[in-house]
Amino acid sequence: MPHNTFDTLKDFKIGKKTGQYYSLPALGQALGIAVERLPVSIRIVLEAVLRNCDGKKVTEDHIRELAAWKPNAPREEEIPFVVARVVLQDFTGVPLLADLAAMRTVAAKQGKNAKSIEPLVPVDLVVDHSVMIDEFGKPKALDLNMKIEFTRNQERYKFLKWGMQAFDTFGVVPPGFGIVHQVNLEYLARGVFKRDKVYYPDSLVGTDSHTTMINGIGVVGWGVGGIEAEAGMLGQPVYILTPDVVGVELKGQLREGVTATDLVLTITELLRKEKVVGKFVEFCGEGTTSLSVTDRATIGNMAPEYGATMGFFPVDDRTIEFFKGTGRTKDEVEALEAYFRAQNMYGVPAAADIDFTKLITLDLSTVTPSLAGPKRPQDRIELGNVKNTFSDLFSKSAAENGFSQPPEKLDQVFKADNGVELQNGDILIAAITSCTNTSNPSVMLAAGLLAKKAVERGMKVRKHIKTSLAPGSRVVTEYLERAGLLPYLEKLGFSVAAYGCTTCIGNAGDIAPEFNELIYLNNLVCAAVLSGNRNFEARIHPNIKANFLASPPLVLAYALAGTMKRDLMTEPVGKGKDGDVWLGDIWPTSDEINEVMKYAMDPAVFRANYAQVKENPGKLWEKIKGGEGDVYEWPDSTYIAEPPFFDNFEMEPAPMPGVKNARALGVFGDSITTDHISPAGSIKDTSPAGKYLIANGVLKPDFNSYGARRGNHEVMMRGTFANVRIKNLMIPPNADGSRVEGGITRFQPGGEELSIYDAAMKYISEGTQTVIFGGEEYGTGSSRDWAAKGTQLLGVKAVIVRSFERIHRSNLVGMGVLPLQFKGEDSVQSLGITGEETYDISGLENGIRPQMDVTLTVRWADGRTRDVPLLLRIDTPIEVDYYNHGGILPFVLRQLMAA
Repeated sequence: MPHNTFDTLKDFKIGKKTGQYYSLPALGQALGIAVERLPVSIRIVLEAVLRNCDGKKVTEDHIRELAAWKPNAPREEEIPFVVARVVLQDFTGVPLLADLAAMRTVAAKQGKNAKSIEPLVPVDLVVDHSVMIDEFGKPKALDLNMKIEFTRNQERYKFLKWGMQAFDTFGVVPPGFGIVHQVNLEYLARGVFKRDKVYYPDSLVGTDSHTTMINGIGVVGWGVGGIEAEAGMLGQPVYILTPDVVGVELKGQLREGVTATDLVLTITELLRKEKVVGKFVEFCGEGTTSLSVTDRATIGNMAPEYGATMGFFPVDDRTIEFFKGTGRTKDEVEALEAYFRAQNMYGVPAAADIDFTKLITLDLSTVTPSLAGPKRPQDRIELGNVKNTFSDLFSKSAAENGFSQPPEKLDQVFKADNGVELQNGDILIAAITSCTNTSNPSVMLAAGLLAKKAVERGMKVRKHIKTSLAPGSRVVTEYLERAGLLPYLEKLGFSVAAYGCTTCIGNAGDIAPEFNELIYLNNLVCAAVLSGNRNFEARIHPNIKANFLASPPLVLAYALAGTMKRDLMTEPVGKGKDGDVWLGDIWPTSDEINEVMKYAMDPAVFRANYAQVKENPGKLWEKIKGGEGDVYEWPDSTYIAEPPFFDNFEMEPAPMPGVKNARALGVFGDSITTDHISPAGSIKDTSPAGKYLIANGVLKPDFNSYGARRGNHEVMMRGTFANVRIKNLMIPPNADGSRVEGGITRFQPGGEELSIYDAAMKYISEGTQTVIFGGEEYGTGSSRDWAAKGTQLLGVKAVIVRSFERIHRSNLVGMGVLPLQFKGEDSVQSLGITGEETYDISGLENGIRPQMDVTLTVRWADGRTRDVPLLLRIDTPIEVDYYNHGGILPFVLRQLMAA
């Protein structure tokens, strides 16, 4: 039965019906607090704390602490946030399901009921990360790519089908429907939920950092690693430190010709400079009111790129319009509006109405057409500066974000064996892809209109450019067809190639072997242009060094230009049948876009499309036969293997070992991303993972990607720290001073160069502990749980850096690895750490507490020692428990089995 803490359980009207809810205005009255001054995002979390108060995991003290949130108070309390649901994508979802299956195996072996391991909240997995752009530029590309996808992923899909029948609350959206975040926005999100007559707002965590896209419709949610999501599924609250909330007041409106993508790249640059890492960002003001929900979702999606936990937009009339337009039921829409009005949380507040930690103002009229790159999403470049920026970076040093090339090489011509002539700056991949932008009809229709104008002028894209269109849902194709624009995109090579997260996550597929060879032999800096959210080094393609984020119409424009060395503001895009064609000649006007927007929001289309998830998921999916039963029978497979995280499991945890005489497995610089750490993209046959697959009878064409093999720890641990662009500072620099790239290290003592995996195994066999050193922003990027899981399986006991990104720090704790942070101005460089020393970590012997000081003792070979103070980044009491249990998974399993 619902409780009535602080007399807050009240009735409210939904049309002619009556519902119950936990009233925040009533809570404010009971506690004497002006709840209406709290940021809306804080109020939604507060409602969850109030509603889930059980006196154990969530107490009245938790309610009082959060209700008394102050804009600039010390952030010491943790919030136990119980989410309404969990969303997974398949790359992170498969290993998570493997962990659940392994828990059931342990429970069954110990004579317990395996069904006691069951998600306690609804879990939806969307299969969207498995398709690759193998075929492109032809009408049959989609069909061919999906057939290849199903052939490659048979074992994984069988496993998912077993999970669907084994767990009562686990649902799967099959391949070919779209990208998880867009499917979440258009289909999975419910607005409000109802249980025991009590209504409550939708909230979630997802195993992808871009879960924040859902913030665009007023849903509180963010990305976590699979490790945290698993705990949330199994009844654990998601614990977070009470956050700062930065308000972003938007004023004015966007100018003619400026897109939502340009706006989000501007916001990403602005908020990165404002250092909003780990904070809630909440949008307010008249400019916010003017933005469509899909524009808001585009901004919310990029929260990981500006570093925030969320980029939140309140519920208002635009939200209601979106719910109606995407085919939600009348009852759902009525309940959504009635609930938020009852809570006094309906509408976008003015900046003055809310007490924010800090208020930032952006005038929308100042936003200009932009790209971001060539290596990071926050490095925005105004369109008119792209050519000069690329030319400057070409010969700048790596420390200056450049490519360290001689200037005279910039315009040299190199001829491939297939006869194509390439220069530095030439574009080899142009992809309209990623949830960020394909969810937004305004930019997708703009791309279609630009394609129409370009085709009518006789323009073409050079055949050697790998072009692809991978919409975030099938609804996009529907409205492009109804607007008559899809044929023009197809004529330029942008045929629909997939419904899934493709180029943006490294599933671009390969380029021609001749180009790979030419790039390798001549160290060429070729480019990719994509409408995505991530462009980190080696992410898009290991041999394409310059990667630029752009709006869908600008992706098309650059594909037509064929090079980053053309200034599209002062030079023609290319030639048509009547001579030069300028960007202004083919750029669509806002009136032209508005004219075709009517095709984008048809409730009947959305309902018909998503009805097929259960009624007609497709013949390829229906042919997949999953196993039966509550406990999984582990196959002999290079895709799915029983994870080792519960080896030697006992109900009482063993004490965590101290760190003594450890060696450095790697010493890294700033901005080491989870893409650098976690296995991602293609698998080389010469890599430890490739050698393992070959030894197990897998042919090179059947390697598939690391992402597809995330359910097999043997592959994944061999690919950890194996990124071709990672630079281990333990390796001496090249003769020209540049850093050696690739996942290698020096085994100590002696300095033998080995792969990081081989060195780790050698250290483990000798009983030697290891640590990792890094710089600022360690672990930025996607919420890859394998960045932490792989680190643990390589035997790393501690990661010692200048600063952490939010999700990766949490995941390290969740895997029983110590996250430690240098204090003050200390760093690897200032301390003279080279990786040849030995290290002790002391101060943990008598128990740990959140954010305590510990000591790193560094011993040099010449006998010198130095004690260095470090901050323990185990931030909350529950994280102390996780660490003491050897990680979150053993902790949760012990709780469930004890119950």
